[in-house]
Amino acid sequence: MSAQRGEFGSRLGFVLAAAGSAVGLGNIWKFPYEVGNGGGAAFVVLYLFFCFLLCFPVMVAEISIGRKTNRNPAGAFEALGYKKWSIVGKLGIFCGVLILSYYNVVAGWAFGYFFEMVSGNFAIAENFGAYVSDVTKVGLYGLIFMSVTAFIVSGGVQQGIEKAAKILMPSLLTIIFFLVIYAMTLPNAMEGLKFYLVPDFSKMNLQVIYGALGQAFFSLSLGMGALITYGSYVSKKENIVQSAALITLTDVGIAVVAGLMIFPFVFYQGLGPQQGPGLVFVALPGVFETLGPVLGVVIGSLFFMLLSFAALTSTVSLLEVPVSYLVDEKNMARKKAVWLTAGVIFLVGIPSLLANGASDFFSQFTGFLGSDTPTDFMTLVGYIANDSFLPLGGLLISVFAAYIWKKENLSKEISIGYEGYEGSFVQTFINFVISYLAPVVLGIVALLTILNRFLGITLI
Repeated sequence: MSAQRGEFGSRLGFVLAAAGSAVGLGNIWKFPYEVGNGGGAAFVVLYLFFCFLLCFPVMVAEISIGRKTNRNPAGAFEALGYKKWSIVGKLGIFCGVLILSYYNVVAGWAFGYFFEMVSGNFAIAENFGAYVSDVTKVGLYGLIFMSVTAFIVSGGVQQGIEKAAKILMPSLLTIIFFLVIYAMTLPNAMEGLKFYLVPDFSKMNLQVIYGALGQAFFSLSLGMGALITYGSYVSKKENIVQSAALITLTDVGIAVVAGLMIFPFVFYQGLGPQQGPGLVFVALPGVFETLGPVLGVVIGSLFFMLLSFAALTSTVSLLEVPVSYLVDEKNMARKKAVWLTAGVIFLVGIPSLLANGASDFFSQFTGFLGSDTPTDFMTLVGYIANDSFLPLGGLLISVFAAYIWKKENLSKEISIGYEGYEGSFVQTFINFVISYLAPVVLGIVALLTILNRFLGITLI
């Protein structure tokens, strides 16, 4: 094992870092508008069901593979004696690079909005299109954000990732709970909560079910190698099942609490909950403006600071995945690996930066490839990485854990740190999901996504 590697100093550090990997823009930016598009509380019920029934066992498998091998996603499969399966880990690393390349762009938007709110520029929402197409401004914000991410990761596991997680995650929770309490005091807040918490199952259809499953899988950072990587820094003393449960609860809890904040704000403003991806960046500054020049600046600044914190905990884990590969497999010094990788990923993200109005070519990318309905480059990367590679990665990891490495070996690793696991209901449940439920469900999701996104065939 490389001397450049490290280990989490405590279970708290690991849980906060891994939960931080899962908690991000997907919880606070993406989850509320997915709920809005999915009809409200019925979507939330399905999301919770999938997180705990399907995603939790896959998370246990990923962490177990990482801890067993003390290696990065590609090296882990090879260390177990299955060199050909290292392609699964490399797919995860590639997927993480793709996601970080555009995720950093959106993180830069949120970081920039913090400064706009501090200066009282609530009108930025009305000029959102001009804001995201200003390459100089948002490019600078993205560069700063990537640099902060690299600085944290370069500090190593305990002094960088773990220390940052212990500061960022409690800060994030403090801010979000403050905003939830404030949101509850607004007029029409109860209407927002009714939409969010009282299910109308007549709105449930296959599209809503598919959307809830996809959001659950994406929000928990599965299939991209992040949890194999973080698992490789976990002590043999740790109870993997307990840690995975805490990570899942934290991630799901923050997503659900984010809805308690967003929907009262939306209904107070008299907006429709189906605002789409612009819900946060376009709708909410108007809410903050109505609070007055002082309170509006304070609340608006806190919100986008929260969004930036959430994004940072995810970008740190995304960057650590390719860095761990270079440290383990190429024996590269950590600091060199970090700054080299961060620089390359920032450059890879430039087309996504230009895909929001700055460049016609990248803003209507698939139109130039013969598509009747053009898709911008950043959205296309999201389709490829999030909607295709993540479920595919989860599918392959489930098949590997159950049938190649074998359930017996998986159970032996989980038993270390969890006395009584063998023969328990928990073991039966995890084995069933990994062996049967996950491969079937994720296989269907991957197939439907490929048919829908890339072949234009809609079955649901």
